Amino acid sequence: MTVPMALLALLETTGSSHGFALKKRYDGLLGKERELKFGQVYSTLARLERDGLAAGIGFEQGGAAERKLYAITDAGITEVDTWLRTPQLPGGRPTELFTKVILALVSGRPAGEILDDQREVYLQRMRVVTHARTRGDVVYRLAGDFELLHLEADLKWVELAGQRLDQLAEQLNATQERTKGQTS
Repeated sequence: MTVPMALLALLETTGSSHGFALKKRYDGLLGKERELKFGQVYSTLARLERDGLAAGIGFEQGGAAERKLYAITDAGITEVDTWLRTPQLPGGRPTELFTKVILALVSGRPAGEILDDQREVYLQRMRVVTHARTRGDVVYRLAGDFELLHLEADLKWVELAGQRLDQLAEQLNATQERTKGQTS
């Protein structure tokens, strides 16, 4: 779910764009671990259009080829907003939370609130696991310890991210400015 939502969020911040420019923005902001393949971008845009979350709004001449322009729909904006504000379940991929924070900052949404909501989910799960592991045998307690240690690490990351939001926003703004110059 992360790539479609990321492309929608990036589409929202640009107003309209074609697949090549979206790929460049995605790779510049989020592709540190794995850049998107062009085929993935275009197939995702086609699915988003089919599902009513994005709309083709025309074509733009780009080099030797015409490029289809896409814009996010109202339904797409609602979907992105819901996705950003839905905390991931403990044990989820931290890259999704990282992606949400980056895209919230880029789109002008309150990234701090996303971190606060996620922190509360982690703390609630820690309370449940802590209480449950007092009633179990050593195997049950050890499994609880495993989950608690992972939750503590996730919680620590949320705290660090919260402390660095201003720095991150500043760096992302600079990255976006450079990317805009490259895709124009």
